[in-house]
Amino acid sequence: MLEPLRQGPPPLNLAAASDAASCALPARYEAVREARQFTRKTLGPWDLGDRFDDVCLVVSELVTNALRHALPADTPRLREQDPPVRLHLMRWTERLVCAVRDPSDDSPVTRDPDDFAAESGRGLFLVDSFSDGWGWYPMAGALSGKVVWAMFRLRHPAGHVRTDV
Repeated sequence: MLEPLRQGPPPLNLAAASDAASCALPARYEAVREARQFTRKTLGPWDLGDRFDDVCLVVSELVTNALRHALPADTPRLREQDPPVRLHLMRWTERLVCAVRDPSDDSPVTRDPDDFAAESGRGLFLVDSFSDGWGWYPMAGALSGKVVWAMFRLRHPAGHVRTDV
């Protein structure tokens, strides 16, 4: 039902982003809570608090997947230097993109959401359900790893007329 999408983010001019913020996350599971706190602190001033629940759920799933599946088993879970995972939040007038960078070159793997016996594996199904689109792409150049992203469409500001219809 749900296949991983190997594609870059939707066509967005990164230089035209209204706002952008990022944070480095250490290789420990408490980083998921830190990612949620960072998301709340970021969306509030961007006047996107009404989207917090959906965005926070997606951020939690993306960060959890990066920590659980993208880090080598021997990655120290207490070391603070060189955090291996980074969360990026970028806002345009009509879109918000959450992106999580991790050091793995492996593609995200989706599992059958109807497999009720599975103890895990529904994270990307949740990402697909709560966002307006998601995908991933490998890093290029000197950086190794990948970025998994999710996009949210934002409500139009009052009085804003769409010109791209």
